[in-house]
Amino acid sequence: MLNAAEGILLCVVAGEAVLGVLGNAFIALVNCMDYAKNKKLSKIGFTLTGLAISRICVIWIVILQGYIYLFVPHILTTSNITECITYLWVLISHLNVWFATNLNILYFLKIANFSNSVFLWLKRRISAIFIFLSGCLLTSCLIRFPQAAKIVKNSKMNYTSWLHQSKYDLIINQSLSNLGVTFFAVVSLITCFLLIIFLWRHIRRMQSDGSEFRDLNTEAHVRALKVLISFMILFILHFVGLTLEVYYFILPSNKLVFITGLTATCLYPCGHSIILILGNNHLKQASLKAVQCLK
Repeated sequence: MLNAAEGILLCVVAGEAVLGVLGNAFIALVNCMDYAKNKKLSKIGFTLTGLAISRICVIWIVILQGYIYLFVPHILTTSNITECITYLWVLISHLNVWFATNLNILYFLKIANFSNSVFLWLKRRISAIFIFLSGCLLTSCLIRFPQAAKIVKNSKMNYTSWLHQSKYDLIINQSLSNLGVTFFAVVSLITCFLLIIFLWRHIRRMQSDGSEFRDLNTEAHVRALKVLISFMILFILHFVGLTLEVYYFILPSNKLVFITGLTATCLYPCGHSIILILGNNHLKQASLKAVQCLK
C-alpha cells in the first residue's frame, strides 16, 4: 500500500502525463495540419513533430513501467513485458534526446550571431550537422541494444540477484549503456547555454537604446531567454528523475524515491510542451483558436 505522500505524488504524475500527452499531441497535430495544407514542412516543424511524438511515447513508457514496478512487479519475470519496455525505452529515449538536441542546435544557429569562425562554418552546414547527428544516433542505438539484451536476459534469469547486485556494478552498467543519450544531452545543454549567453549580451546592448522598436525586440528576447532557462531546468530535472528511478533498484523498499523520480521525469515532457506552445507564436495562435472553438 502507498502512504499519503506517495499517493499524492502518484496523482501528480498522472496529471503531468495527461497534460503532457495533450500538449505534445497538439504540437504534432498543428505541424501535421501545416504540412497537409502547404505540402511542405520546415526543419524546425519536422523536429517539433518528432519531438512531440517521441515525448508522448516517453510518457506512456515511463507511466507503464512505473505502475508495473509499484503494483505488479511479479509480472516482470513471468512475461515478456520487461523485454518490450526495455527495447522500446532504448529507441524512444534516444529519439527524444536526439530531437531535443536538433531543436536546440537549429534555434542556436538561427538566432545566435557570433563572429567565431567555427560558428560561421557550422551555420553554413546545418544539413551536414543533421546527418552527423543521425549517424551518432544510429551508432548509439546499435551499441545500446546488445547491452539492453544482456540486461533483460540477466534480469529474467535471476531477477532477485540482479536487483541486489553491487551498487558499483549497477551504476557502471547504467552509465555505460546510456553514453549515447548522455552525449546528446550534453550537446543540447551546451548549445542552449551558448544561446542564453548570446541573448543575455544582446539584451544588455539593446537596453542602452530606448526606442520603442528596440523595446519590443528586447521583450521578445527576454521571453526567449525565459523559455531557454526553463528548458534547461526541466531537462536537468528529467535526468535527475531517471537517476532516482535507477536508485530505486538499489533501495527497492523506498517507493517514495521512485515516485519522486517519476514526478521529475514526467515534468519535462509535460512542462516543456506547454512552454513551446506559449513561446511559439504560431502554436500560441493555434492554441487560442482551439480554445475559442471549444468555447
